[in-house]
Amino acid sequence: PAVLLGAPESDSGPGPTQGSWERQLLRAALRRADCLTQCAARRLGPGGAARLRVGSALRDAFRRREPYNYLQRAYYQLKKLDLAAAAAHTFFVANPMHLQMREDMAKYRRMSGVRPQSFRDLETPPHWAAYDTGLELLGRQEAGLALPRLEEALQGSLAQMESCRADCEGPEEQQGAEQEEDGAASQGGLYEAIAGHWIQVLQCRQRCVGETATRPGRSFPVPDFLPNQLRRLHEAHAQVGNLSQAIENVLSVLLFYPEDEAAKRALNQYQAQLGEPRPGLGPREDIQRFILRSLGEKRQLYYAMEHLGTSFKDPDPWTPAALIPEALREKLREDQEKRPWDHEPVKPKPLTYWKDVLLLEGVTLTQDSRQLNGSERAVLDGLLTPAECGVLLQLAKDAAGAGARSGYRGRRSPHTPHERFEGLTVLKAAQLARAGTVGSQGAKLLLEVSERVRTLTQAYFSPERPLHLSFTHLVCRSAIEGEQEQRMDLSHPVHADNCVLDPDTGECWREPPAYTYRDYSGLLYLNDDFQGGDLFFTEPNALTVTARVRPRCGRLVAFSSGVENPHGVWAVTRGRRCALALWHTWAPEHREQEWIEAKELLQESQEEEEEEEEEMPSKDPSPEPPSRRHQRVQDKTGRAPRVREEL
Repeated sequence: PAVLLGAPESDSGPGPTQGSWERQLLRAALRRADCLTQCAARRLGPGGAARLRVGSALRDAFRRREPYNYLQRAYYQLKKLDLAAAAAHTFFVANPMHLQMREDMAKYRRMSGVRPQSFRDLETPPHWAAYDTGLELLGRQEAGLALPRLEEALQGSLAQMESCRADCEGPEEQQGAEQEEDGAASQGGLYEAIAGHWIQVLQCRQRCVGETATRPGRSFPVPDFLPNQLRRLHEAHAQVGNLSQAIENVLSVLLFYPEDEAAKRALNQYQAQLGEPRPGLGPREDIQRFILRSLGEKRQLYYAMEHLGTSFKDPDPWTPAALIPEALREKLREDQEKRPWDHEPVKPKPLTYWKDVLLLEGVTLTQDSRQLNGSERAVLDGLLTPAECGVLLQLAKDAAGAGARSGYRGRRSPHTPHERFEGLTVLKAAQLARAGTVGSQGAKLLLEVSERVRTLTQAYFSPERPLHLSFTHLVCRSAIEGEQEQRMDLSHPVHADNCVLDPDTGECWREPPAYTYRDYSGLLYLNDDFQGGDLFFTEPNALTVTARVRPRCGRLVAFSSGVENPHGVWAVTRGRRCALALWHTWAPEHREQEWIEAKELLQESQEEEEEEEEEMPSKDPSPEPPSRRHQRVQDKTGRAPRVREEL
């Protein structure tokens, strides 16, 4: 080691004496650290490195792009509308649920001095801008124009990773939080400290892959970012006839995935078109260097996991299984298989079996996916009688009259300032019924109807896998009088239920604040005596409407919760719109516990009432007096409403 470090040879011979290499190693490490310290002092001034050590709260604020919220206000006051719109858009990309910014964006779009080009992301790294432009040109069959942008994106991605890797060097206290999180905290003596610090540096370098592949404002990286860029490049080169470059890029893809069938077929096609073999034609050198270096670092990190008890989360799905120590493979496989429902693609179901799953009398399939111009969508009618709709409407009215609102705070809607929002969960309804504030019949019906919807949704969309209720919410939206003129917003903006929709790219990011575990959604309507309030589906651009559904009593709109079904609600401009919103999940750990608690609470109340009736028998039966807690409801035909045995 001393010779490799360039240390002088000892007098005893050509090799270092025992223990001398340790001194040389330590001397080299200290020299390197001193170099870094001096560099920081020259660039940042005395004590400059200390100024870089900011708290986690400040780092989080910049990650959430909060400074741009203040910037757009300052630019607006300075009458610099173009910069104000750009700052607002930059903040909104990272905070798509921010209601005030959504309203500000709508105002900017109506201003004459703001152009569509003003809504740009000021934080987009160059490699992402080039990548998006290249994909857009490739989608328009303009491969010649797309090639330089795609190559620029790849080179920019590699350069961004190098910059990120350089940031991994430095004092340990700069990344103390990450070090503790990854289990690489230094313990023991000098050698333990050196090993811990080196493991920390390697872990940081590996994280750079994910950071480079993460879109601005998002929390999770795009999977296989580099291999996907190489795929686009070899396709574009082939389209313009650059077969040598196409072969180089497809061979680079095979470095990541040697068994990729699509890449193998493309390689054979390119070689056949090229004709004579070209000696020296192989994968890209920059990709070879990247893979060799990455695999070398992974090998060290897996060794540390096996022998030193550290942790490492591999950011790459292409890592060869042979690289992972056999003792770790089973544990890593179990970790990857913990949540298969998040990764299984939605499979379209045939509609031929629908007649066999009409479990409720009077329920009809009004529109299927084909008629709704989408996938995994259905409209079912007849799930409620008019009398049952009346019971649930009265339940919502009584709960709101008692000041009970659950699900959101305050009287204003969380989605628009021009409507009032009233929400009621099943547990809150059961608690109010137990207290005598609302009728117990309505609370029981709320539970029963939610189970009715779950049964039908599972039978129609997921007969092979059980669905569980994830959340049940009785919601009413009321138009605020005097605030409906020239209204431009929606009652509920276009969104998807289990991912954050990005209309600019058409992508949907399955990450918080979205409820990623939701698999199917349902809306059961209770009334239609209002203006506006129609549900509509769109393309992923959130602009092109593909289908529209008018609410009516007993109508259920059910659909899968992902990017294939972006939807919104037109503004409610008069009256009060009520519906039962339900979400279902394949994940049993996300089953709605409040639903179980509400059922137990109502059963206890019923048992107590039965005990009271037994203790106080009446010899002279008389007509039952009207009671708010015990309402007998009949539909127009005089028949009693349907009652399910579960309750």
